[in-house]
Amino acid sequence: MQTSNIKKIGVLLRPSTPELKNSYYKLEKIFKKYDIDVYVDSISAGMIDVMGMEFEAMCQHVDAIVTLGGDGTLISAVRRSFKFGIPVLGVYAGSLGFLADVNLDELDEFVKKMTQNKVRVDERSVLEVKIVGKNKELETNAFNDMVLTRSTISNMIHIETLVDAKPFNTYYGDGVVVSTPTGSTAYNLSCGGPVIFPLTEVFALTPISAHSLSQRPVVLPGKFSIEMKTPQNKALVIIDGQDMHEIEQGDSVHIKLASAKAKLIHREEFNYFEVLKQKLGWGDHR
Repeated sequence: MQTSNIKKIGVLLRPSTPELKNSYYKLEKIFKKYDIDVYVDSISAGMIDVMGMEFEAMCQHVDAIVTLGGDGTLISAVRRSFKFGIPVLGVYAGSLGFLADVNLDELDEFVKKMTQNKVRVDERSVLEVKIVGKNKELETNAFNDMVLTRSTISNMIHIETLVDAKPFNTYYGDGVVVSTPTGSTAYNLSCGGPVIFPLTEVFALTPISAHSLSQRPVVLPGKFSIEMKTPQNKALVIIDGQDMHEIEQGDSVHIKLASAKAKLIHREEFNYFEVLKQKLGWGDHR
């Protein structure tokens, strides 16, 4: 896409952080300097006492979303704006993230380059999740991961898993993480799952505290679809660590990669491996 066509942006701020008010004004001033109109999500606006616009209405009105906060704020923005097909730029307030890689001090030069089409727009896979029960059907998206886990701490969960409608595996333990490549460095990583290059079209299934040592993470091609059932338990479906849905015994969860992709705006020189080295401490420490 041509980032020079971005003339209106919507801003989403990290929740419960009113001290971002001055940072927001600095961000607003920079975009307006390049004749880009700025709108603010109504919840963020209420937090810093400015005029705002309801999030979905804002997404229909703007050409891009800009988040000010950290990776969690960006993940929420990507998931909530996904159906509108607009790109998202993460400006970090704090330390460098895996996703938000531009800070306020760099923003003026970055926006200048954006108006000249001298930035990157990466396309990343998103999970499409459907929960099907006797009296309900819910569809949602996950940018990082979907976790199917036990609803009570006292019992392990039994998860029957099918791939393309064929029996695949039965997990017994604390649950399973289904992760996108982007989410591979999140909960998936802490559960022993693999790091996956973010622009690939695959996803990972990683057991959480499996009862059997034979259970290992598996990476599957993005063309496959997954169905998970919990015949003996109620369970929780957790989307991106932010949204939670309870499912009943016998309900099924269907997961696949969405046909559309999420769009992230990055610096042209953005290097995923450099971020990994910095965030995970890779390299020679002698």
